[in-house]
Amino acid sequence: MTELGKEYGTALFMLSAEEGQIDEVARGLSVIRSAFNENPEYFDFLSSPSISLNYRLKSLSNVFSESIPTYVLSYLQLMCEKGRINCFLDSANEFKKLMDTLNHVSNIKVTSAVGLTVDEKNKLKDKFESTYKNKVNIQFYIDKSLLGGIIAEIDGNIIDGSLRHSLHEIKEVMNK
Repeated sequence: MTELGKEYGTALFMLSAEEGQIDEVARGLSVIRSAFNENPEYFDFLSSPSISLNYRLKSLSNVFSESIPTYVLSYLQLMCEKGRINCFLDSANEFKKLMDTLNHVSNIKVTSAVGLTVDEKNKLKDKFESTYKNKVNIQFYIDKSLLGGIIAEIDGNIIDGSLRHSLHEIKEVMNK
């Protein structure tokens, strides 16, 4: 994540908190993110210095004025004016991170060697919620290169409970 994207996202979060519009802004950012994901060429269009700024700003207004709050449209236009539209995704990610912190939500990425059963997933979710005293959003991934166990990334921190990691630790102890 770029530092500039973090700054923009933090500034937007602080302003929306002052205005009591955190949820509305989050929904608007989600609409924009979806539009950019579905139409990456539109993002390229907005980034292009060869297209006049007025044309790009009008395009933003035409595309988003009915679907996002004016507050968010102004933010998007400001990023375009300043030539910072390429920082949008980072700023939206930072906004979500700050919103999750405010709402006591932890985002967890769990990677395992094989698919986990529903019961195993539920037990992991319960364990993480009781350990971190937060609500959790968990995404599950499979990495067949793991020998066994799981690796969990929780709000940027990694807990490596994989068999490969355990074997590596044993090897280091034996080599001392």
